[in-house]
Amino acid sequence: MSAIQAREAMPMVDEPMRPQRSRTAARAIDLLVRSLVPVILALVAGGILLVILGRDPIQFYSDIWNGGVSQGSWQDSAMRMAPLLLIAVGLIFVFRANIWNLGYDGQFLLAAAVLSGFGPSLVTHTPLWLAMTILFLVAAAVGAAWTVIPAGLKAVYETNEIITTLMMSFIGVGVANILVKGPFQDPTVNIPQTKVLPINKMLPAIPSTRVHCGVLVAIAAALVAYYVLTRTAFGLRIQVLGANPRAARHVGVQVRKLIMSSFLVSGALIGAAAAADILGVWGYSRANWNPAYGDTVIPFVFLARLNPLAVIPFIAFYAVLSTGGDLAAQNANLPTDFLLVLVALILLFMTLIEFVGRRRELGQSYLPEGLREVFRKPFIRRRREVAPDTPEAA
Repeated sequence: MSAIQAREAMPMVDEPMRPQRSRTAARAIDLLVRSLVPVILALVAGGILLVILGRDPIQFYSDIWNGGVSQGSWQDSAMRMAPLLLIAVGLIFVFRANIWNLGYDGQFLLAAAVLSGFGPSLVTHTPLWLAMTILFLVAAAVGAAWTVIPAGLKAVYETNEIITTLMMSFIGVGVANILVKGPFQDPTVNIPQTKVLPINKMLPAIPSTRVHCGVLVAIAAALVAYYVLTRTAFGLRIQVLGANPRAARHVGVQVRKLIMSSFLVSGALIGAAAAADILGVWGYSRANWNPAYGDTVIPFVFLARLNPLAVIPFIAFYAVLSTGGDLAAQNANLPTDFLLVLVALILLFMTLIEFVGRRRELGQSYLPEGLREVFRKPFIRRRREVAPDTPEAA
């Protein structure tokens, strides 16, 4: 018997025992590694990139802190957080169902254009609380309505919702510009924009601050979404649908109805995000305006593992980064698009940690089981094409 065979024949009781970690401590460590390390690595890599560009990274990040947190600027970050959080919660609803709603730009801008068009006349002839309620509901209805076509195609014909939502987004952005330049155009100005809401007719501020109440609406939406997704039968059905649509049909879940409901809720929350932003900050819509909030929110949605409560600190972090980043980029003589580089770096390091985590069984993935299968299928198919003679491929 060789030495290797003798080693393999040794009883398992002689193997060194690994230290036992409690389940809670293990989950906490995994959570930190999975959720915080990509952000930290992105900031470090961004600092190295700033050095390469001849900028001072310490000064750059200090300017972000000064512009996003200190001297009362945290209130600007809090207001920036409101639409971001509502969009994030809206995306969590569909992502948990293993559905991609990438039409957020069209839903957001169309809702913003409609409420900006009707808002000035409504707040003039209606009590403010009633006008704000109606405008939030109108924006939510517009956002939800713009998801009906991709939702119906997905539910009935199983059409790829990535294509249909992107298509509807392009159309929605165009229709929003037509509305702003056409029926909702302010006739008193030459700039293509809607009428401006009076300052005293916008969302009221939280006492002793200048933070509007839309922030509270966004946090309340996250709390309600967490309860619905984790404590109700609707949330359980979404989880089953996201894990395995075929199993969901076998256990009696009405998949078509659930797909429609998920899309409508997602679109309604994205429309409400437009209401919080227009009624709380801007007061009007301008043609060709697109903050593209959804693109920057997606990494943080997955960092939070599709948890509506866990996404709150991530969105707060990005709101500070976004608000202070404008000042930092200006002082460093850099375009504000540099912040998108940081977002891209977060995505890159998320991908690397996801790859390493699978190899080392490092905690829970960023993606639910259903979405993981979506990403795995092309690679599995490619391996089978490369090795067609293997018994598995046969």
